[in-house]
Amino acid sequence: MKKLLIAIALLTLSYQGAKSQILKPVTWSYAAKKTSATTATLYIKATVDEGWHLYSQFVKDGGPVKTTFTFPAGKGYTLIGKTIEPKPITKFESTFKMDVSYFEKSVIFQQKVKLTAKNAKVKGKVEFMVCNDKQCLPPEEIEFSIAVK
Repeated sequence: MKKLLIAIALLTLSYQGAKSQILKPVTWSYAAKKTSATTATLYIKATVDEGWHLYSQFVKDGGPVKTTFTFPAGKGYTLIGKTIEPKPITKFESTFKMDVSYFEKSVIFQQKVKLTAKNAKVKGKVEFMVCNDKQCLPPEEIEFSIAVK
């Protein structure tokens, strides 16, 4: 019985240790603002933990996975142009042996839409990768939905 209790305690501790090691250094938030009766701008904000960086949409091939937004066709809106981003930091990264562009702390991406209905719900997903000076996390995809009223 004592061995069973020790085994259960070790399993519980190892589960707690594994659970606490899941890294999520980026938090995403979303908003929309009507800019006229028929247009709106979506704001997609990434808040990045200290020491980490999120890559630009415009990283060249051979580097890290770039941030990519995908918007499937939906009712009530159409996209106007491409998703825009502010000017990133660009530096040489020895890991990738190339200049790469990235953001630290936070970044707000913007997507303009033309509204074809009074209320629209814009659905999409973002694929992204983050690194710090010791490691890179595998690319991740997050789905989102932004109400435009």
